[in-house]
Amino acid sequence: MMPGWIEVIIRSISIIFGLFFITKILGKKQLSKLSFFEYIVGITVGDIAGTLSMDLELNLVNGITSILVWFSIPIFISIIALKSKGFRDIVEGKARTFIQDGKILEENMKVEKYSTDELLEQLRKKNIFQISDVEFAILETNGELSVLLKKEKQPVKWEDLFNSKGNIGERPITIIMDGQFLEKTIYEAGYSLDWIKEKLRSRKKAVKEIFLGQIDVRGDLYLDFYQDHLEYKKERNHGEN
Repeated sequence: MMPGWIEVIIRSISIIFGLFFITKILGKKQLSKLSFFEYIVGITVGDIAGTLSMDLELNLVNGITSILVWFSIPIFISIIALKSKGFRDIVEGKARTFIQDGKILEENMKVEKYSTDELLEQLRKKNIFQISDVEFAILETNGELSVLLKKEKQPVKWEDLFNSKGNIGERPITIIMDGQFLEKTIYEAGYSLDWIKEKLRSRKKAVKEIFLGQIDVRGDLYLDFYQDHLEYKKERNHGEN
């Protein structure tokens, strides 16, 4: 009969390689980018793996089956989330604005159970000590605070000196995502859905063809298409013939 310590070594090595393989399938998300659900799955799987390594009375096959089930759920959810923004909002949550035009949005902070001390601490980590200097502060779905300073507080850039058009807005606005209009964002930014549709008609494009659409700081419409690489190859080949 195999000594217990040898079986522990074999079990541990097998589980380590198994977890490495499964993690590669899940993708290259950093720990800080994991959703709350993915974080819980990681903790649970780690606990199962550790128990399997040490408890020789547990059935190894059953334990591995349990790990595979726990890992299959986030893979299944991520596939659906890639295809549906509504589902992605439910699972991963939405980014929420905490500061706008130098004003704190207290109600949004209450929804996220975020205290004033926590907000100020996150701003200090970004070397920001004055709330009035902030144009936008947004809590991302991974818990990170993204901050945009007001124009006069930002470092001078090349386009600030040589751009003759001037700036219409302070940040790009995402108005199309995954082939769907973000109507609430469009109206909150002061644009109309009819204006966006007219822009698409002028380019002979349908919204379902667009992976991402943004209005930049100059008011120009940027579109990224699902099939843009294929179109580029076709145009290039056509020009070579």
